[in-house]
Amino acid sequence: MAEERPGTWFGFGFCAFGQALGSGCGLKAVPSPEPLRAGVDPCHVSASWSYTACVTRSGCLELSGSASGAADGCRDAWASERLLVVLRARPGHRPELQAWAPQSALRGEPLWAQSLAPEAEADGEAGALPLLPGASAYVSPQPPFRRPLAPELRARQLQLGAEHALLLCAAGQVFSWGGGRHGQLGHGTLEAELQPRRLEALHGLLMVEVAAGGWHSACLSEAGDIYIWGWNESGQLALPIRSLAEKAVPQEGREDDVDGKGGASSEDGAPAAFIAVQPFPALLDLPLGSEAVKASCGSRHTAVVTRKYGQLGHGDSTSLDQPRRVKYFIDNQLHVKAVTCGPWNTYVYAVEKGES
Repeated sequence: MAEERPGTWFGFGFCAFGQALGSGCGLKAVPSPEPLRAGVDPCHVSASWSYTACVTRSGCLELSGSASGAADGCRDAWASERLLVVLRARPGHRPELQAWAPQSALRGEPLWAQSLAPEAEADGEAGALPLLPGASAYVSPQPPFRRPLAPELRARQLQLGAEHALLLCAAGQVFSWGGGRHGQLGHGTLEAELQPRRLEALHGLLMVEVAAGGWHSACLSEAGDIYIWGWNESGQLALPIRSLAEKAVPQEGREDDVDGKGGASSEDGAPAAFIAVQPFPALLDLPLGSEAVKASCGSRHTAVVTRKYGQLGHGDSTSLDQPRRVKYFIDNQLHVKAVTCGPWNTYVYAVEKGES
């Protein structure tokens, strides 16, 4: 993002708690992209289910929704329902990590605080929350809040789902651990993993980004391909689901149910293949052979930014099991540069076509 010519953040989706999303007009949901309300100019957004944390370009942290409050001197923030983690770097003070109860309004004392060592603060790429600076630990929303990582993992990025964790190492390999009952770990089983385990299905492929949804996962390869796996209850993997197929075919007992069986079938008359759980990484077939540059996962949806068009591949208020472009950004000549999904909403950073 070019600091001298900033673009605009947009939001859409669930906002029943009053979180900053679109114009903030008091609706329970914003069905299509809207610019964030006047006065909100974030450089980073982290959304939990009932509240959103925005870090502005001036270093101010602003909370909206079920949690409210503000703090200055902030560089990064990570929001969850149980914990709000903030990286603060105020003038005259050493950079400090703080963990707050979301309902504290950032007043009083944090639940815990940790000053950063100089070598951790200077550590290159690593350190985007919930991965802690220095890449030797990460933050968990449940005690113990600070959890160590083995040095040999050489973590570059870490993402947390509802029950699992994804880690991208410096060598471009993906590791996962935690609950696996929806196939979200990608190891081909529904079993849990207590320790980080490398995804053998991705061996030989260089990954540059990972994204963890509620119970599904995705990663982006150096070649611009998206691999996705886990729970597909709402079509978030872009794989066929029964509920959408049944809406489009005759139901049993209706006059237009010609075979009297109802349900869906394939072109040859065989029962259609529906996928509720995908325990191995599957290559996402993006429209028009698009090359992906960013991906983010919500609780039951996935958003993708492509290189050619800067579009998002995700559904709207209706569940979809195929990628669909968001027309708003096309119609308004906007090039999407970044996306971040909350559990039930989406935030997008876009610039006008022609800006750098």
